[in-house]
Amino acid sequence: MTALDLDALIDDPTTRIVVTCGAGGVGKTTTAAALGLRAAERGRKVVVLTIDPARRLAQSLGLTELDNTPRAVKDVDGTNGGSLDAMMLDMKRTFDEVVLAHATPEKAEQILANPFYVALSSSFAGTQEYMAMEKLGQLHKQAERTGEWDLIVVDTPPSRSALDFLDAPERLASLLEGRFLRLLLAPARGPLRLMSAGVNLAMSVMNKVLGAQVLTDVQTFAAAFDTLFGGFRERAEKTVALLREPHTAFLVVAAPQNDALREASYFAERLREERMPLAGVVLNRVTTTHAPDLSAERSLAAAEKLTEGDKSPLTAAVLLLHADRMQQVVGEAKRADRFRRGHRSVPTVDVPALPDDVHDLTGLRTIGELLTA
Repeated sequence: MTALDLDALIDDPTTRIVVTCGAGGVGKTTTAAALGLRAAERGRKVVVLTIDPARRLAQSLGLTELDNTPRAVKDVDGTNGGSLDAMMLDMKRTFDEVVLAHATPEKAEQILANPFYVALSSSFAGTQEYMAMEKLGQLHKQAERTGEWDLIVVDTPPSRSALDFLDAPERLASLLEGRFLRLLLAPARGPLRLMSAGVNLAMSVMNKVLGAQVLTDVQTFAAAFDTLFGGFRERAEKTVALLREPHTAFLVVAAPQNDALREASYFAERLREERMPLAGVVLNRVTTTHAPDLSAERSLAAAEKLTEGDKSPLTAAVLLLHADRMQQVVGEAKRADRFRRGHRSVPTVDVPALPDDVHDLTGLRTIGELLTA
């Protein structure tokens, strides 16, 4: 079991992409922002792609409004020659950019105005994950072309399961190239046009299930989108290949709770199976105490004696609070130790829980110091 040296990771010029991933609510966004800031102030030219950051964190990065374009973060110490840009993913705008870039103006206009496309690009399951990968691909190309960034830090979307991040792009590509949309085009072209009776029967059933207008919208979308089908899978495959490159590093972020550690374990195994470079695991929001030698049992016994003698009720209350905290410390330590024993080859780092939420660059610097302590 080895310690994770994040300073060495972000200082290494061959590290070009860092991806923070894990279950929802474990601090991925804060970790990504803190690493990006620390890397910038140590001399890297960084762009951070965040997904739905907390309002205070967005304000600390100067992202007061949803913006799909990287913007310079103010008050970053550029003494070492580094810089920090940040952006929040707008998944619909990213989808629109893909359509505009790969379709003729006439086709793009038809697609962007189509109600089925509007629903697909705004709320369809897997769209956010796919568009995060689209945006990563765009940023990587821009960085290689212009040299304005030498490190991209990606905060992955909050998902029900950490594995959705790797699966969703493939699922969306499969949907857009799948048999269902191909069937909708069949009456107009292809060998199935000869099977009009069977196709018409299928269309009749779908018309009853979906409704006439919805089916018309889907058919119109499929017809306009036809020329773009192949590109989605091709770009998804290129992004997956990019994520397997040695210059990419995955950081799994977890909290010392059973569900989060279970997700971290699944993700670590999945990354290994997919041959993707796992740099290590960040155990975030770890409970600490200033009196580790005073056990919960001793605290409870002392509090009980004080209570029985009706002496120092305030001291007794403090001892009870400490006992509760020590039980948390011990429980988290056992869970973390069990995780480490199951993943002995994976470097880890513990980040203590802070009393307040991070809402400015000073707080992000504190997190960066804790990540690399």
